[in-house]
Amino acid sequence: MTRSRILAVLTWGFLFLLIYMRVRARRVTVAEAAAGTATAPRAEALAFPMPTSLPGRPTPTPLPTRAPLPQGTLVDYTAQPGDSLPALARRFHTTVPALLRANPAIPPDITTLPPGYPMRVPYYYFPTWGSPFKILPDALFVNGPASRDFDTAAFAAQFPGWLNAYQGYAMDTQYTGPSAVDMVALNYSISPRLLLALLEYQAAALSDPNPPGAHMLGFPGYQHRGLFLQLSRAAMLLNHGYYAWRLGRLDTLILRDGTEVRLDPWLNAATAALHYYFAQTLSAQGYHQAVSPQGFFRLYAALFGDPWQNPPPPHLPGNLQQPELVFPMPVGRAWSYTGGPHPAWGDELLPWAAVDFAPAGIRGCEISREWAVALADGVVTRSGRGIVVLDLDGDGDERTGWVIFYLHLVDTPPVGTTLHRRDPIGRPSCEGGHATGSHVHLARKYNGEWMDAEGPVPWVMEDWLVVKGQRPYDGWLKLGDWLVRASPKGTNDTLIAAGRK
Repeated sequence: MTRSRILAVLTWGFLFLLIYMRVRARRVTVAEAAAGTATAPRAEALAFPMPTSLPGRPTPTPLPTRAPLPQGTLVDYTAQPGDSLPALARRFHTTVPALLRANPAIPPDITTLPPGYPMRVPYYYFPTWGSPFKILPDALFVNGPASRDFDTAAFAAQFPGWLNAYQGYAMDTQYTGPSAVDMVALNYSISPRLLLALLEYQAAALSDPNPPGAHMLGFPGYQHRGLFLQLSRAAMLLNHGYYAWRLGRLDTLILRDGTEVRLDPWLNAATAALHYYFAQTLSAQGYHQAVSPQGFFRLYAALFGDPWQNPPPPHLPGNLQQPELVFPMPVGRAWSYTGGPHPAWGDELLPWAAVDFAPAGIRGCEISREWAVALADGVVTRSGRGIVVLDLDGDGDERTGWVIFYLHLVDTPPVGTTLHRRDPIGRPSCEGGHATGSHVHLARKYNGEWMDAEGPVPWVMEDWLVVKGQRPYDGWLKLGDWLVRASPKGTNDTLIAAGRK
């Protein structure tokens, strides 16, 4: 037997031993979970024993320490995928001009920093910084290129857990456990591997054949009942942490016991997202366990391999640029800007990656006689239930390259249709989700990452810049000194016309 086969046998042997131990160690009963009386998700109640190292896998390297230094001392930092100067300045409590002075080779108008680029940053030490351990690369957080070869149902079928037999109903569809994972991965653009690992960590979805209660991830209430809604709530929290870190708007967590954790500024967005999620959902002790090398990371590595050993390429390049986009209305037609930046999918949490436009004079949820149009050339890669996804790189996979996400459209073209800029793509309606009136909802993604309107890559349509407000749905379109403020009332001062560009 070759060395690689021996390692494979050892790894799978360890995994099935872990599964057996998890089933034996179960503490939370099905009755408690169904009644919503369990005080914590299963990860804390199980407390299954974990070995100090995985067969054939590297042991995590010693964690760096952060020493007090004179305020403003320049220290080394390596740019990570999606980093931007404004976000780094917020995380390190410095300024963009100070970063540019310390790194004169960086152009001031750069959008995203090149991954791996060596930098010097002013250092402002905080004694309450949390763990510097990185749990997961960003490319394995988003539902991007690294997810293309993954089959959720086939992977789950290898295990005896309850996920395979689970049945539910959501979004007018009967779903299985694996298909619920895929639906949430697609809607929120989060890796299905990550969602599976989370379900195993908190609810033993792969290892325990006993059916869980309706609140298997610990989110109470009828509005979160069932696997799809539990996973959707988890995805919203994960995305909020990820994009808040990406924008430099997350630096401190308050745990359930009232203690404060200031996140280490060298972390990456995926790790910060997991810190945020576990701080919201577990006790202080459970949080510290989950974000340690012996917590969620070790379970993920047992399922999918060490994520830092031969990780996928960075999914965001340096100085990412948006392609040229037009408005979603026909040439010469004026539509109302009814919604400033707000969530692309889900509730009021980040990312605020979407904006809304509505044809003038439309009443309620009547279907518009006017057509929304393609913002750029592309191929329709998803169509139905009010949704159209236009793939701008033409490979038919929305996990790669630039895509434009449309919502609330009817009479949409079938998957595989090639569209040119300004071709009709559907008629605004209320189809596909909550809406107070017929409109089109638009959002951008690149390699599976939502492009927040406040992020480093400006959202520009026909030279108009999307500007974020203080609250979801607030905001402006800006062209020079001219501002058009969003309003759901669709008044005359919200109208904006498509040109001939």
